[in-house]
Amino acid sequence: MITNKKYFVSMMLIVGFLTVLPVISLFQYAFFSENHFSLKEMTTILMMNQTYQLLIQSLKLGGWVVLGTLLIAFPLALITTKTTLKKYQWLDILFTLPFMTPPYIGAMGWILFMQKNGFLTQLFPSLAGLSTPFFSLFGMVMIMSLHLFPTFYLMLKNSMLTLEGSFQDAAKIYGKNSFVNWLKISLPLLIPSFLLGGLFIFVKTLAEFGTPVTFGTRIGYRVFTTEIHVNLSSWPVNIPKATQLSFVLFILCFILWLIQVKIIQKFIYGTVSASTRAPRIVTNKWIQGLSVLFVIVILLFAIGIPYFSILMTSLMKIRGDGLAFSNLSLDAYIQLLQNQNGGLSAFLNSLLFAILTGMITATIGFFAGIYIYKGTRYSQKLIDFFGLIPNIVPGIVMVVGLMLFWNASWLPVSFYNTRAMAILTYCTLFLPYSIQYVKNSMLQLNESIFEATDVFSESSLQAFIRIYFPLLKRGVLTGMMMTFIISMRELVGSLLILPPSVETSATFIYRQFEQGNASAGMAMAVLTIIMTCFLMIWIEKNKK
Repeated sequence: MITNKKYFVSMMLIVGFLTVLPVISLFQYAFFSENHFSLKEMTTILMMNQTYQLLIQSLKLGGWVVLGTLLIAFPLALITTKTTLKKYQWLDILFTLPFMTPPYIGAMGWILFMQKNGFLTQLFPSLAGLSTPFFSLFGMVMIMSLHLFPTFYLMLKNSMLTLEGSFQDAAKIYGKNSFVNWLKISLPLLIPSFLLGGLFIFVKTLAEFGTPVTFGTRIGYRVFTTEIHVNLSSWPVNIPKATQLSFVLFILCFILWLIQVKIIQKFIYGTVSASTRAPRIVTNKWIQGLSVLFVIVILLFAIGIPYFSILMTSLMKIRGDGLAFSNLSLDAYIQLLQNQNGGLSAFLNSLLFAILTGMITATIGFFAGIYIYKGTRYSQKLIDFFGLIPNIVPGIVMVVGLMLFWNASWLPVSFYNTRAMAILTYCTLFLPYSIQYVKNSMLQLNESIFEATDVFSESSLQAFIRIYFPLLKRGVLTGMMMTFIISMRELVGSLLILPPSVETSATFIYRQFEQGNASAGMAMAVLTIIMTCFLMIWIEKNKK
């Protein structure tokens, strides 16, 4: 393996430059006033009633979303492991679509469906009264739960598949029925998965920007991410306050991440055997029927309603004329392709930024992943941790750190307020994906391959080109495609760091929706969703 000091220093400089220095800049701005350490400004922020309210509202939102995702994910995991629906593996692909759909697009779809004179009212006039109660914390929790449940579901399902079968067979010795055995044996063993999944959802909710800025702003429900955005984007700009709030959010998420690490270290287990018997399938017709109904309802709410709203809005000539065949056309798509409202330029900008981001992060991830490998040595763990920082730090906090770092007076050159800043921001935010995919591919290779490489390779360059890359190509390309997908739809960084004259597909969708030109924005959203779906299918096929 590549373990020399020069390689380590190179990785430290590259990865640290992207991920560590922005966090240090955030810390420096928050605590060092006029070149000396001071807690005055941070204390002032912490003592403000507004900060307390933001904390309470963020925690309340996180708690309710965890409960909402659990109420969706747990029944789905049971259904897809213990009923005949288990054989339909394609359901997992459908269940992941909501998570791969940009959250702000999903929120916009629900707003268009539930608003006054929206699609719900047009389709079912008698249900018009549901509009008012929907635009509340309940509606926000529902939208975010429908977006985040796939990760919780997959975590629970994988745990159930590992535990079932042999555990239940062993439990029969004690003479209890299957349901009681499941409650007393299998369910307690799932507690670590519940804790990890709940913490993951909680952190994702605290760090989420898309739904709070579209739906939360509409109902007047502010959280840390939206308040930071307001202080950076609205006049008068208040960078010190935005920085202090960013640091509070960073500390909160970092503490929760440490708790996750402790849970993984102390409570995660594995089965003694390499495999476990398949769980017994429940064949009761009533349970089967209710399972099918539950799956249909979840797919309707998570995919059907928001996608229907987005598609119909993109096809409408005049929104006031409502759902009518005569009111449908492709005008919004034609205008988009003809760049009449700047949509094509925004899409091409996103495409260029995403391609460059994918290539850069894939290159860095390839070399960093090879060095980290199993992460047994201190230097490997350090690079691994540096590469994970963007996953630990909320996106908007990382963007604030990048803004502060790239505005530092000591830098010989600054990319701030240029197109290059967008690429640097995307590379920083999404570098962990490339590193993790290469790491996972490395772990699948036999140790003898690396020993033979050390013996027979004439140089490190030859080893990289002729041995490592061919073996890790799938992981590198998958990481690059995943980075490309997320970069194409990235919103928070794009809103804060793009030059005034430059737009991406995400900022175009957001601004068109805010300005009332929803058809143009939703036409771009449809193209984004279609591209995401095709690329996800490609990734799934290449995993096999």
